[in-house]
Amino acid sequence: MTRSGADGVMSPPADPVPPRPSPPLGLYALANIGGVIAYLPLLTLLVPMKVEAIGAAGRVEFLSLIALMGAVVASIANILFGWLSDRSRRAGQDRRVWMAVGLAGLAASYAAIGLAETGTVLVLAILGFQFAVNALLAPLMAMMAEEIPDTKRGMLGGLIALGNPAASALSAWLVGEARLGEGGRLALLVVAILVCTLPLLLVRARAVERVDSPPVAPTNPPRRDFWIAGLSRLLIQVAAVVTQIHLLYYFETIVPPSEQADLPRWVGQVFTVAFIVPLPIALFLGRLADRRERRKDVLLLAALVAASGLLAMAAAPDRLSAAAAFLVYTAGSSIFVALHAGLSFQLLPDPRHRGRDLGLFNLANTLPSLIGGLLAWTFATPHDFGAFMIVLSGATILGGLMILLVRTWR
Repeated sequence: MTRSGADGVMSPPADPVPPRPSPPLGLYALANIGGVIAYLPLLTLLVPMKVEAIGAAGRVEFLSLIALMGAVVASIANILFGWLSDRSRRAGQDRRVWMAVGLAGLAASYAAIGLAETGTVLVLAILGFQFAVNALLAPLMAMMAEEIPDTKRGMLGGLIALGNPAASALSAWLVGEARLGEGGRLALLVVAILVCTLPLLLVRARAVERVDSPPVAPTNPPRRDFWIAGLSRLLIQVAAVVTQIHLLYYFETIVPPSEQADLPRWVGQVFTVAFIVPLPIALFLGRLADRRERRKDVLLLAALVAASGLLAMAAAPDRLSAAAAFLVYTAGSSIFVALHAGLSFQLLPDPRHRGRDLGLFNLANTLPSLIGGLLAWTFATPHDFGAFMIVLSGATILGGLMILLVRTWR
């Protein structure tokens, strides 16, 4: 039997099955850590090391080409697997089956990367990796949006910030363990991803909303806010993506060649510290965001802090001052991205198409590789990243200002 609300609109029938409790937030955070482990160590350290090992000519240009092509494939794959998981959800099935497909694909693509001996084979292997990692991540994001209520999404944003420090710590350890070799490092990454993601795959939760119900106009945010928030994140992510991909090469422009033998391990340690520093702040602000309406102010402040760090990186004369500037940048950027994640779930315009819409929103994470790659070609050289960092700082400030245009807040 249907019930009529105060506005006279008939509500959908009550679900006769008592809803299952959602898994603890920690399981979603752990699965997200697995997703970050899937791409961050590989793309920030292992792939640049692989490019140098196979002797690809023009390493900055070749790495930018990998980033550009990978971004195109990732953009398509995330929308595709988000849409496929939507179809599975509407058919009464679980999105988790697509995460399992992604895990199998990741294992295969890591093996292909390890076996690659030429630049062409390496590019093809990385494109396969992009398909696999997005088969894992797209359903995971949609599950978070439908299984976690609004009252906990600020805290979830803070917990999402755990992904980068955990993955960075693993990166630093892997690079420091020379005895593992390339094959051992890749194999351990697969094991770590499985350990993090399987707990969430093995439990199910009823969604907090019905996915077969049409959106109700007064309670669904306008698409305008959805796209403005996405553009704001895109501008912030341009700097985040390209600094992660090119950080090793950035430090090579500052550190003398005679001191570069241990540089990959040292950069891994810098990554780890940089992502740990903002973690307690992101958790605190995420919890605060669940109780107060201050997200705009916090997001703008985080963007300005990130921009100041990039300017300091442009002027850094040595490795220690460059590392300190990177810490400042990462603190602001990580807090912005973590709290913005909870906002993105609130701005989804139609609960029936969460996976697809989050795939479109994910363009803010993949298109920066395209934009950043073009900027790297234009402004960066193997010996100077200063102008590049100034341009990235400007994009970051603009991204922070754009968030002020979002009008929908719940």
